[in-house]
Amino acid sequence: MKSHRTVLTLRLPGRAGFVNITDQVAEAVRESGVQEGLCLVNSMHITSSVFINDEESGLKQDYLRWLEKLAPFNAGSDPAQGGYLHNRTGEDNGDAHHKRQIMGREVVVAITGGRLDFGTWEQIFYGEFDGRRDKRVLIKIIGE
Repeated sequence: MKSHRTVLTLRLPGRAGFVNITDQVAEAVRESGVQEGLCLVNSMHITSSVFINDEESGLKQDYLRWLEKLAPFNAGSDPAQGGYLHNRTGEDNGDAHHKRQIMGREVVVAITGGRLDFGTWEQIFYGEFDGRRDKRVLIKIIGE
């Protein structure tokens, strides 16, 4: 069995956003030489995510709006004022931890014939919820 590891480093200029990383993952699969196997893609940070969905700008905007309703940004630590207890640590990213939990940590995609085996509209995305600094995404490929 072959094993291949690639790490992407991403830095989004804003606090939140999404990046389509499908091409980088597909390139890692090609580099691995694996023809039949599995590809794990996961965020190595607790305030970002990896997920599969459609490459459609309105959908990405809808996600950001929906997530902000579920876990609105608030730098405070007083729950009575909408703040997060986590922010008592000195950080202001309590909302980002919640958003990551909703969007997920990783995806696993089958590799068939040396290619990612997707449904028609599926793409892999990196989701950032506490940006403006380097974050890593692990791509781990195993198979024959």
